[in-house]
Amino acid sequence: KPLPGYKEVKPFVFVSMYPIENSKSSQLREALEKLSLSDSSLTFEPENNTALGFGFRCGFLGLLHAEIVQERLEREYNLSLISTTPAVKYNVINTKNVEFFITSPSDLPEVTSIKEIQEPWILCRIICPSIYSGQVMTLCTERRGLLKKMEYPNENNVFFEYELPLAELVYNFFDDLKSVSSGFASLDYDFLDYRTVKAVKLNVLVHGEIIDPLTNIVLKDRAPEIGRSLLKKLKEIIPRQQFAVSLQAAVGGKILAREDIPAMRKDVLAKMSGGH
Repeated sequence: KPLPGYKEVKPFVFVSMYPIENSKSSQLREALEKLSLSDSSLTFEPENNTALGFGFRCGFLGLLHAEIVQERLEREYNLSLISTTPAVKYNVINTKNVEFFITSPSDLPEVTSIKEIQEPWILCRIICPSIYSGQVMTLCTERRGLLKKMEYPNENNVFFEYELPLAELVYNFFDDLKSVSSGFASLDYDFLDYRTVKAVKLNVLVHGEIIDPLTNIVLKDRAPEIGRSLLKKLKEIIPRQQFAVSLQAAVGGKILAREDIPAMRKDVLAKMSGGH
């Protein structure tokens, strides 16, 4: 029998992984099963996406863990993978008072048919050296955390209990916590309940078409800022075409941000030098 007191390792970062070739989804499953035998902190469950096909939603300890696992899958099992933005499960109540859960942002219905959106909250326990208490409190406040308890078990360490939205934990909270505490802080959490949130579906349009895998559920107040940031990154990644490509971030029918990728043009002066 196993010794008492041990618990399963809880994932902190959730990323969906899809094979670029849909025919290799069974190979991805086998590869994840083999990796999970030697890495008990890796969790995964099957997921289906209209644009990307069959894949798996994977749970990791942190961003570095996710990058290492993806690198191992690509190198050791000869897979080409694409990973999506992390997301959590939301509870939606529509105007007919019907409740349902969504795991993919693209499943969120139109604003006019939504009465309320609820997001999962967790009770987060953090212990760290007391010299880092200010930085940890600042980080938790920025991530919408509510301080419930603060204790000093001894003169060198401090213990915090925060109520925190799970969506904030998913977006690299663990890595940021390690950064502000020089790697000394440790974290544990338990699910609390679902609470109302003012959230909207942020759509990304490339050349006028909505791209489902790039859709995000974000806080209404932060939607313009996140939209601008996302479009700047996309502008650097998407290659230039023979025609101009517009990138837009929209909530419903309202455009919040826009970037344009200029068309490729022939450089007619490339071969010219001073005397020509």
